[in-house]
Amino acid sequence: MPSKPALILPALILVDAQMAFVERERAGQRRNNPDAVGNMARLLDMFRRRDLAIFHIRHASTEKDSALRPERSGYQPIQQAAERVGEPVLVKHVNSAFIGTDLEKRLRDGGHKTLIIAGITTNHCVETTTRMAGNLGFEAQLVRDACYTFDRVGFDGRTESAEAIHAMTLSNLDGEFASIVTTDAVLAALADTIAA
Repeated sequence: MPSKPALILPALILVDAQMAFVERERAGQRRNNPDAVGNMARLLDMFRRRDLAIFHIRHASTEKDSALRPERSGYQPIQQAAERVGEPVLVKHVNSAFIGTDLEKRLRDGGHKTLIIAGITTNHCVETTTRMAGNLGFEAQLVRDACYTFDRVGFDGRTESAEAIHAMTLSNLDGEFASIVTTDAVLAALADTIAA
């Protein structure tokens, strides 16, 4: 049974839950963690019911052919993980949610020391945001079953599976930049914290 992470003034950071990644999958690209978006929705539901801080991160690409350009359908949020009225949406143009946004200021002003991080893709913007959160002194907790990535052809031409990439990313982050947790563990910890 997974241990329950300690939570102090937590904030949920939901990174790039956008339709471009759904479109990639529909086009035949293979990914891991089929329940990831459902788990993002579970986290959102708990944070909303407890009136806890939520920050939606949206990637607005400046690359000419990117599906994440603001005028394209891929920029839009995945409906299950979309923001509600009053929930902040911070728009970034690079991998880290902390660069070019006021995320760090909002977190510090709100007293949010614990960050629950989920989103897409594990080894790109989720990883970069998590690394920077750890470097900035936040207690980052990356929710391993509420993020995913895709199969990828490596520098040497070999195809690496989404599962292997996901697992290696988590291994690289664990302990030094973040704690690796599950959705169930976060929800249980939140329930215990509120009940205490």
